[in-house]
Amino acid sequence: MSMKAISAKEINQLIVNKQPVFMLDVRNQEDFKDWKIEGENIEYLNVPYFDLIDGVEPILEQIPTDKPIIVVCAKEGSSMMIAEMLTDKGLEVSYLQGGMKTWSEYLYPTKVYEDEDITVHQFIRVGKGCLSYIVTSGEEALVVDPSRFVNAYTDFAIAQGVKITHIVDSHLHADHITGGRELAEKIGAKYYLMKSEGAVFEFEHLEQYEKIEFANVKLEVLAVKTPGHTPGSVSFFVNDKLLFSGDTIFVSGLGRPDLGGKAREWAVDLYDSIYQKVSQIADDVIVLPGHYADFHGEINEQGYIGDTLGNIRKINEMMAGKTVEEFVDHVAASAATDTPPNYEDIVAINRGVKAATAEEQQELEIGPNRCAVHHTH
Repeated sequence: MSMKAISAKEINQLIVNKQPVFMLDVRNQEDFKDWKIEGENIEYLNVPYFDLIDGVEPILEQIPTDKPIIVVCAKEGSSMMIAEMLTDKGLEVSYLQGGMKTWSEYLYPTKVYEDEDITVHQFIRVGKGCLSYIVTSGEEALVVDPSRFVNAYTDFAIAQGVKITHIVDSHLHADHITGGRELAEKIGAKYYLMKSEGAVFEFEHLEQYEKIEFANVKLEVLAVKTPGHTPGSVSFFVNDKLLFSGDTIFVSGLGRPDLGGKAREWAVDLYDSIYQKVSQIADDVIVLPGHYADFHGEINEQGYIGDTLGNIRKINEMMAGKTVEEFVDHVAASAATDTPPNYEDIVAINRGVKAATAEEQQELEIGPNRCAVHHTH
């Protein structure tokens, strides 16, 4: 028997195809409980590496032989050693190449929407629950909420034969480092962000734009203020058909407004956004959020995360029929959960007031997404 490396992309394909998998996670129990590779088809066993240094004999009876066996650790080294020990026992075993760090960084594009004017692709970052987008029209493209993996967008644009000319961030993200500024500098595109978010570098202030137009795209900046968990958070309404909702509306929740320490105050703004601005938008508009919390619960039959505003209104009890007091009480109570790890450092980097190496950025982003407040049945 031989062990082999398996990539994050290959594991994601197994999950999407719902192929049964046995996953031996050798990180410590706290890390495993906090964040793991999610999949309806995965059978888990979590035994810390240090408990197996003297041999894998104690767990052999718990390991099936009728499905792929994948060993997972934080950075790869521990899982390679355990995989080798299992292989020596006659089992066919793979280990996650690069460990959970590579799982955190893997993203892939999937088509969301196409008509005679525009094509939209969603980039799903599976390990973080982060979503970004490319809207192409004619020979130009717009990128929404890009991750720091800027080559993913430039490579995609080259393959599509288009040039990225506009980049927008719905807000200064708290759970991941944006690629907006770097991408804009790399390719000479315009980068847009709300001035009220406090970034200290040069960019186009969204406050000055009611709409951004190019080729057959009309991007409407939906309100100067639709707070999710930042005061300057905005949504983008494209061609009256698609609402890129950032961290304001998710498929099964709303953006948490507590990260600035003003949960109740910002929850009132969020209420106004939902009940006044968003309530004017038609039910058949497709909502494309900046995050998801449950990949399997939120991905649709077309293979992307999103839904019509009408369907979201039906399943999200906080979208209608609440008084401002009921809404604020509920959101403030729901927001009292774990904050995104390292979010203050991440926001400082995104504002341009702090620098970090690629390795430091990788470390800061490790872990789950905690930007949603859930209000669904």
